[in-house]
Amino acid sequence: MTRLPVIFFGHGNPLNAILDNDYARRWAAIGREIPQPRAVLAISAHWYIEGTAVTEMESPRTIHDFGGFPEELYRVEYPVPGSLPLAERVRELLSPLPVISDRHWGLDHGTWSVLCRVFPAADIPVVQLSIDRRQTAEVHYQIGQRLAPLRDEGILIIGSGNIVHNLAAYAWGDPHIEAFEWTRRFDANVRAAITARQHQPLIDWEQFGQDARLSIPTPEHYLPLLYILGASSSASENDRIEFPVEGIEGGSISMLTVMFTTS
Repeated sequence: MTRLPVIFFGHGNPLNAILDNDYARRWAAIGREIPQPRAVLAISAHWYIEGTAVTEMESPRTIHDFGGFPEELYRVEYPVPGSLPLAERVRELLSPLPVISDRHWGLDHGTWSVLCRVFPAADIPVVQLSIDRRQTAEVHYQIGQRLAPLRDEGILIIGSGNIVHNLAAYAWGDPHIEAFEWTRRFDANVRAAITARQHQPLIDWEQFGQDARLSIPTPEHYLPLLYILGASSSASENDRIEFPVEGIEGGSISMLTVMFTTS
């Protein structure tokens, strides 16, 4: 079986699910170009809880976990099936780490706003894995490492967040404003470390000082990247690293997508 990529998506504004823009077009191109998976395991910034949980339901609901957007966005549904076998496999790979079987959460916008562009037919099963806010960055990376065998089992692992995500600094109403210098520097430093296959500095992101503090005021949008780096680490020398989507929105949101594919 073909080894599947692992991909970190910078998901940004939920409106990307319905807007005709470059991000949506590039996400769609990724879906056309990669091998079609049997299922998707998604780690989203928006399921950030106390505990590691996996969605275990046949029909996960589409969660509209935002406010103040056009009514059209609230009408979007992404009616993919779940996958009970994938949920069970995730628990097996992560054992003895306790993994909660969740039958309520569903798919939040970090997952569906991207996947509705990548796989618009909504026919590929999707399972979400939560981010345990109590764990260290190193543990999140290690969980990604333990999920790596899924790549050879027809499963696409995706993380969804933003490498730079500072809404307090965001230029509301002017998404195309020039990026802040600290945004550019941190985004470039992360990209350089990924390209050099140097994951430890990215696990210890505080070493980037004030740029990191401004770029990651809270960690939930950054942490999905660590799962993807972990899942890529066992094959890192053989994987090709690509950045198929890039850009800065509102001065302080990085839309960088990072993809590791078999060379």
